Amino acid sequence: MASIFGHAFFSIALGKTFAKKQQTWKLFILAVVCAIIPDADVIGFQFDIPYGSFWGHRGFSHSFIFALLFGVLVTSLFYRKHFFTKKGIILILFFFLCTASHSILDAMTTGGKGVAFFSPFNDTRYFFPWRPIKVSPIGITRFFSTRGLKVIFSELIWIGIPGTIFMTITFLINKNRNKK
Repeated sequence: MASIFGHAFFSIALGKTFAKKQQTWKLFILAVVCAIIPDADVIGFQFDIPYGSFWGHRGFSHSFIFALLFGVLVTSLFYRKHFFTKKGIILILFFFLCTASHSILDAMTTGGKGVAFFSPFNDTRYFFPWRPIKVSPIGITRFFSTRGLKVIFSELIWIGIPGTIFMTITFLINKNRNKK
């Protein structure tokens, strides 16, 4: 998996596509929660749930169906008055993308057993052919190690730089749009 920092940064970068007045703490906190929630499945290791099972790590909670359901849930709980409006649909899509970005980034890592993108319909685990992101160790003590530093460096290159470029372009587009 990519680290919690890489997932969070990516969702914040996505949040920068909203108009300035819509970029609230609430939006960004929910975006980060969406981006990291799929890894709640690591608790399954404590209950001897096999890695490759439906509820295992990178299983259903990493699927696009889960991302959509979670996007709907977050929007319905935190943006109830907008739920049946155009803004509600945009928020559902945004929170879906934040949640799904987790799986996409994980499929670009160098370790694990792949991601069940299409669960519950197909539990096959997938990786992308191009996997430049070093897989993050699970657990705080393992993360703060030499291996963890390699992960952070990898994410700076493959998530941080593109995310910063994306935010800069978004900023410039919004600035130009506001001039008109």
